[in-house]
Amino acid sequence: MKQATALPLQQRLQRQQALAQRLRLPVALAAGLGCGFLIMCAVSSEPLRAFLTLLTGALPRLHWGAGEGWQLTRLVRFGAVIEDAITLTLLGLAVAIPFRARQFSLGADGQLFLGALAATVVSLYLPGPWFVVLSLSMLAACASGFLWGALPGLLKTRFQANEIVTTLMLNIVAVQAYRWLVSGWLRDPAGGFIVTPFLPASLQLPVLLVHTNVTVMLLALPLLVWTSWLLLMRTTLGYEIRVVGQSAAFALQAGLPVQRTVWLSMGAGGVLAALAGMHISHGLLKRLPVDLPAGLGYEGLLVALLARCEPRAVPWAALMYAYLRTGALAMERSTDVSREVVLVIQALVILFLVAERMQPALAGGWLRWRARRVAGGRHDA
Repeated sequence: MKQATALPLQQRLQRQQALAQRLRLPVALAAGLGCGFLIMCAVSSEPLRAFLTLLTGALPRLHWGAGEGWQLTRLVRFGAVIEDAITLTLLGLAVAIPFRARQFSLGADGQLFLGALAATVVSLYLPGPWFVVLSLSMLAACASGFLWGALPGLLKTRFQANEIVTTLMLNIVAVQAYRWLVSGWLRDPAGGFIVTPFLPASLQLPVLLVHTNVTVMLLALPLLVWTSWLLLMRTTLGYEIRVVGQSAAFALQAGLPVQRTVWLSMGAGGVLAALAGMHISHGLLKRLPVDLPAGLGYEGLLVALLARCEPRAVPWAALMYAYLRTGALAMERSTDVSREVVLVIQALVILFLVAERMQPALAGGWLRWRARRVAGGRHDA
């Protein structure tokens, strides 16, 4: 009888834990937005308008014109959200996979630069049919990202080099090598500024949404997310990654190949970061400038933290991040609130999310307050 009553109780606890995991990001987002609105009230003369612009500025708008009829406007803004979300999803996955093995890799930036560079070199200088050259460009990007990602893993397993230090230093090497090649060997003399020649039109990723740079990479994204989840949850390597992440000493005692798992996880992350680089070179820019901004990999780190390194949650975290960033630009242009307020909101969301015991503590305090109130009402009655 006790076992029969204990089983439903255990099932209810499991359902509550699963519900808490699903609600963690929405609750953190709501709390961050609420704090952001309070900040806007302190710094703006029209906080409600600024807040609504932040929430709706990235959405397309259906507009009626007397001569043109109904028109869908602001597609460029909406396209910018999708473009950023694709890049951030790939970078978030690139960070999440090594993190699941408890490898704090910060090398997505360098892997992105080298992936974009390798894909561009193949596309510019290798002759052949477009489908062959484009496939080889993707293969070159993946190979460069894997090698540059696995290198700090090998340095850690063979020489006990700290992966945070090695990935940061290798980022500098990759970015400077990229700038040296773009400003020298790959530079277009007729470009007007330091940039590579445009990629052939047949090798640019096809566009899905007019007036934007939303490409077929959007269609490939669910497959990449599903493959990443499948790798972690349904393969031997994924099992090894998860066990090493939970306890490397236990994995070693159990006979698992800990060293191989470490560098393979970091190499797998490098492949996804390199695909983000190819998305930028072949989909967004169609060529590579020497001043391609560094730091995108660190935004992927924030996306991975928001998704708690769960591959299926990474696209939603990336979409939220990109949506807030585009809304911040609209808010800055049309109100008296700067986009730095959104940086504060993003920081607060991450703080609420990573504070493991904050939400249960708040929920427990609310339940205790409610119980005291109910007990007080009964006592008065």
